[in-house]
Amino acid sequence: MKNQLLLVTPPFTQLNTPYPATAYLKGFLNTKNISSVQADLGIEVILKLFSKTGLTALFDEIETKNIQLSENAERIITLKADYIQTIDAVILFLQGRNPSLAHPICQDDFLPEASRFNQLDELDWAFGTMGTQDKAKHLATLYLEDISDLIVETVDSHFGFSRYAERLGRSALSFDELYDSLQQEITYTDRILLQLLEERLRDTDPKIAAFSVPFPGNLYAAFRSAQYIKQHYPQIKTAMGGGFPNTELRSLSDARVFEFFDFITLDDGEAPIENLVEYLDGKRDLQELKRTFALVNKEVVYLNNSKTPDYKQKDLGTPDYSDLLLDHYISVIEIVNPMHRMWSDGRWNKLTMAHGCYWGKCTFCDISLDYIKIYEPATAKILVDRMEELILQTGQTGFHFVDEAAPPALMRELALEIIRRKLVVSWWTNIRFEKSFTRDLCILLKTSGCIAVSGGLEVASDRLLELIDKGVTVSQVAKVTRNFTETGIMVHAYLMYGFPTQTVQETIDSLEMVRQLFETGVLQSGFWHQFAMTAHSPIGLNPEQFSVIRETGIGTFANNDLYHQDKTGIDHEQFSFGLKKSLYNYMHGIGFDLPLQSWFEFKVPRTQIPSHFIENAIDETETGFIKSSSKIVWLGTSPSIDFYTKSKKGNQWEMAELSFHTRKDSFKIQVSKSQGLWLSKTLPEISVSNSKVSLFHEIKADFEQQNSEDDFEPFWYGKQVALLREAGLLVL
Repeated sequence: MKNQLLLVTPPFTQLNTPYPATAYLKGFLNTKNISSVQADLGIEVILKLFSKTGLTALFDEIETKNIQLSENAERIITLKADYIQTIDAVILFLQGRNPSLAHPICQDDFLPEASRFNQLDELDWAFGTMGTQDKAKHLATLYLEDISDLIVETVDSHFGFSRYAERLGRSALSFDELYDSLQQEITYTDRILLQLLEERLRDTDPKIAAFSVPFPGNLYAAFRSAQYIKQHYPQIKTAMGGGFPNTELRSLSDARVFEFFDFITLDDGEAPIENLVEYLDGKRDLQELKRTFALVNKEVVYLNNSKTPDYKQKDLGTPDYSDLLLDHYISVIEIVNPMHRMWSDGRWNKLTMAHGCYWGKCTFCDISLDYIKIYEPATAKILVDRMEELILQTGQTGFHFVDEAAPPALMRELALEIIRRKLVVSWWTNIRFEKSFTRDLCILLKTSGCIAVSGGLEVASDRLLELIDKGVTVSQVAKVTRNFTETGIMVHAYLMYGFPTQTVQETIDSLEMVRQLFETGVLQSGFWHQFAMTAHSPIGLNPEQFSVIRETGIGTFANNDLYHQDKTGIDHEQFSFGLKKSLYNYMHGIGFDLPLQSWFEFKVPRTQIPSHFIENAIDETETGFIKSSSKIVWLGTSPSIDFYTKSKKGNQWEMAELSFHTRKDSFKIQVSKSQGLWLSKTLPEISVSNSKVSLFHEIKADFEQQNSEDDFEPFWYGKQVALLREAGLLVL
């Protein structure tokens, strides 16, 4: 039977785990009984190229070229026998199927080394406290990057592990350069890609080849693949969707694009693809397609007359990773950044807690587009159902929730559901540094398996955070990062410089804030990026309100990243190296005592931030007020209880001693007999394993009813309950 769709992720996204778009779409199509097959041609090209057969062919190809080689390339070619001999074993190691190879890799004479290994002076510094497996992964990554350098120099200047021909797709107002590249002879990498594509087309015989293009680095390969289909399989319709067209191609008008693609869909892909299948099956007219570009009478037309609504989260189905080579992805460690490492190391099942962003106000963000603007959360039950299905399907218990910003209330309910079902999982996500992330909520998240969060601190200046409409302050960020860190959850901060109207003083003061966050130990990872103005953000839509001059007009192809001029006239680019160098040192726990001036080769002002600003913010006493609607949850086990009589100055009263056991130790508390009886009854009732959660006002009323002679507040805020709070009595 002919498959309706071949869903393709073109080279290249990630090497360690599939990009989830096609798995999401296939899961939805399953609910509609629409047959589909998916392929990640990125990992397939890498495995074909980086193999004994692949390298042998590569070196043979290079020998046919009459080109002047660099000294580095000459060295690699001279050592080609060593590369060919070791490549299969190294790939197996990076796939987790040959762990014992870590020891030979860490020896000096196993891997052939070229220019990428020149950075090894810093290896002990970076990996001194890490294990042999991690060090070997990093060395193996350098080894692959050496081969990549050879490929770029000799047979394919476009090549890059996660960014194939990215330059052709970035800020491409005109289609001319990409179009001209597609008229050139195919590259060496193209040849491998098209061989694999041909195999998939023969095996699946689809009606539609649908390409997911999330990034500029996927664009060229998608067009090259579609070109091949048009030339050799003209009966197959081609379609493109994903993050790149969603943001860049919303004003597309160049008809030449449709020499390659019959259809380009925008935003959520489920309903548009379903409508497209129905159209090709003769069940609806062309004009009834949803959010779809097509060529009609030689003109680009945007079709959006479908009455099919977008689907709710509960109706999307569970992502389906079948067809993908899950045990063939490779884990690499490219850079020593704790959070970036998670992106490239290990297999993660990708899920989304909520569609869109619950905040939706940041002025640099594409909040006018549906993927941000339309907020719709899933339920915790549906999410954990999907987690369990994916564990059975993939055998992996790691989850990356790829939300714009995960909602704190939903994270709480997700954590409770995970714990109730006794799942053993690891998960991480992106957040806003909300004050909702209290110590107790962080403890709950950690207990459920949360290992890391990333969030946008952006510009660490309260004036600019207000201009961004971030809804947080630097002091608040400090408190929240402390709560996560003290719980054992790693924190990564996205950092921005060059925001409109940002002064040099504010840039230096932001760096000082970041220095203090790392020095106090509440931040473990970070990354600086320069502000980029996008067409669909409030700044891009209303640049004059932010003292920015927009220099980019409307093009016929990609329209999102905008060239602009900051009226301050400051050259923000000059700060890039110093900001990133200082951050690299801070992440390694050094350089805190150096003056900020030492990171820059030009004069910068002294910081105006007090030296203990972050420390003082962290130490501020937070209010102990508890809302009556707060949820009370007990994470611990039920205690055993013993009674005894206490005497003092001729008076006697009955006491209770409750004994508790945690995974690490045990402890006891002593309270009055009536309080002990109440606790022994109440703690099991408010256990996290129960589906019904008690509220604070209900707990208070129940205590006062059963302990009429005791006041609740002295008991709740007393020393014995404080011990329970430390052991897992949470206020959420």
